[in-house]
Amino acid sequence: MAAVEREGLDGLLVAPGPDLAYLTGHAPPPLERLTMLVMAAGRDPVLVVPTLERPLAETAPGAAGLGIVDWRDGHDDPYAIVGDAVPPGRYAITDHTWASHLLALQRTSTEHTFVSAGEALPLLRAVKDEQEVERLRAAGSAADAVFAEILGLAFEGRTEREVAQDLARLLREHGHQRADFAIVGSGPNGASGHHDSGERRIAQGDAVVMDFGGVMDQYCSDITRTVFVGEPTDEQRAVYDIVREAQQSAFEAVRPGVEAQDVDRAARRVISDAGYGERFVHRTGHGIGLEVHEPPYIVEGNATALQPGMTFSDEPGIYLEGRFGVRIEDQVVVTADGAERLNEASRELTVVA
Repeated sequence: MAAVEREGLDGLLVAPGPDLAYLTGHAPPPLERLTMLVMAAGRDPVLVVPTLERPLAETAPGAAGLGIVDWRDGHDDPYAIVGDAVPPGRYAITDHTWASHLLALQRTSTEHTFVSAGEALPLLRAVKDEQEVERLRAAGSAADAVFAEILGLAFEGRTEREVAQDLARLLREHGHQRADFAIVGSGPNGASGHHDSGERRIAQGDAVVMDFGGVMDQYCSDITRTVFVGEPTDEQRAVYDIVREAQQSAFEAVRPGVEAQDVDRAARRVISDAGYGERFVHRTGHGIGLEVHEPPYIVEGNATALQPGMTFSDEPGIYLEGRFGVRIEDQVVVTADGAERLNEASRELTVVA
């Protein structure tokens, strides 16, 4: 609550999603039935849940010390219960809250106003403790093993979708409970940063961008590597080297006290100086943890000072429309005096068959 009060807020309302799991260990699916953690200044926290879900809420790891109030279908008004649990004032509400729930809360009372927790409290989960970092490190190591294994499989003549299916399978084989995404963009499709892996057959001479990850022990992995089918052209080799240098430059810029935007600038400077500034079309990084994209965002305009325990991606890229793309991505954690990579898969230029 200290962070809430520092922002001049009267409390925080938390719907199902990563924030609720982080604060209580309770991770129900988001449904039309309202579940909400109510944290109001000067009051004990209360978890409002459907009667149907009370047994699960009571056994959540963080349930001790929580008051649990349940409500029954067709009998109780959960929005009135939440409204009664918070004095009039200004409250942050988590970004995963369904619009229908927020609108119902707004109809319940004109004495409560709501602001986005993502804007008011962007760093709620940004600084990880050592246990969280270790989970991210383990997920990253598993993704590294997937990359090492995929290199031994055939690329030429297979479809992007087939390679993506191999990546998803390998993520599960290496301990991921979920394989959330496996982007494979070959040749001209690699110039589309979030290409939907399709039926294009990978051919000799292609650069192949592979961006993949998922969830292992609740925490996310996310790695990108670009490989070449057969020997790359001089231009492909040059672009790859520029991206690798930019990624290293960003990594070396990471240390406590540095603004997030300065890490973005470090990567962008290398690419711009090489004449490809207009072809680097996205931020350098995003935070990672219980979500694959969360604060802090490594982007121009974000003056957030980095702190030890913050974790985020370092993933510059160059995209030449209609021809090919190159991206290299690792997850990093800010340490007391610099940074540590959570991915150690080879960043050397790699040729596959």
